[in-house]
Amino acid sequence: MSIEFVKYQGLGNDFILVDNRASSELIVSPEQAIQLCDRHFGIGADGVIFALPGLEGTDYTMRIINSDGSEPEMCGNGIRCLAGFIADLEGNNSKNVQYHIHTLAGVISPQILADGQVKVDMGLPKLLAKEIPTTLSSPEQKVINEPLEVAGKTWLVTCVSMGNPHCITFVEDVAAIDLAVIGTQFEHHPAFPQKTNTEFIQVVGRDRLKMRVWERGAGITLACGTGACAALVAGVLTGKCDRKATVELPGGDLLIEWSEPDQRLYMTGAQERVFAGIIS
Repeated sequence: MSIEFVKYQGLGNDFILVDNRASSELIVSPEQAIQLCDRHFGIGADGVIFALPGLEGTDYTMRIINSDGSEPEMCGNGIRCLAGFIADLEGNNSKNVQYHIHTLAGVISPQILADGQVKVDMGLPKLLAKEIPTTLSSPEQKVINEPLEVAGKTWLVTCVSMGNPHCITFVEDVAAIDLAVIGTQFEHHPAFPQKTNTEFIQVVGRDRLKMRVWERGAGITLACGTGACAALVAGVLTGKCDRKATVELPGGDLLIEWSEPDQRLYMTGAQERVFAGIIS
C-alpha cells in the first residue's frame, strides 16, 4: 500500500506526518515507523505523527510513534507541525485558525497566528510525584531540587509532567554536558518507572533560558516543546526565572508563558513544511 506523507520540522525537531483520517487504526506500524525514521536507510525523523479522526468532540486526534517505536503521550513541537499539516490538508490558508486535538495527554489546542507561528495552549503542568511519575518523593509531594545520583554525580532535579514526564536540572554551562553519555542514564533511571525526558538548563537571564534535551524514546533532539514548558515551570518553582521567558534550544527559540490567572502554559514557536513524498 502506498502512503503519502509530508515532512515537517519545528526548530529542527523533525517528523513524518501521515493523513490517517480515514481510519481510527494507525496505518503505519511501530516497526515500520522505526524504519522510516532511520536517517541512513529511511526518510529520517524523530517520529511519525498521525492525524486521526477526532474523539470526544475534538477536531482531530494526534498519535505519534517515536524513532525507537515507542509511543509518547504528546509532543509540543510535533503538535505545532500537526497544526500546519492539518491546515494544508483542509486547504486552509487563513491565519488565526485554531484546532482542538485529542492526545494521550488530554485535549491540546494549537492556533496558527498571523505570522505563521503556532501558539499552543499546553494545559496545566502536573507537579506531584505520582503524576510524573517518579519515586524521588512521596506520591503527594512535589519534586523540587531533589538529589539524584547519575553517572557518579549528584544532580539537583525538579520534575514536571506535561502529560509526559520531565526531569529538569540546572547547570552552569549546557555545552559542557556530555548528553550522549548521560542522557540515556537519566531516561532509564529506576526513579522513573515510565522513563523520563531530561532537560539541562542554563539560566541566561530572568527572561531567557538555554536548554539541551534528551528525549525519551528519541535521544538527542534539537528541540522539545513539552520540555521547554517543563523547564520554565521548574525555573519558576526554583526562583530562577520569570513566568514568561524565551527558551533557547539548539534548533531555535520558543516563547513560553505560565499564565498567572489560569495557571496554563502557552508555547509559541515555528513550524515548517519541508517536503512531501510517497511511501511505497
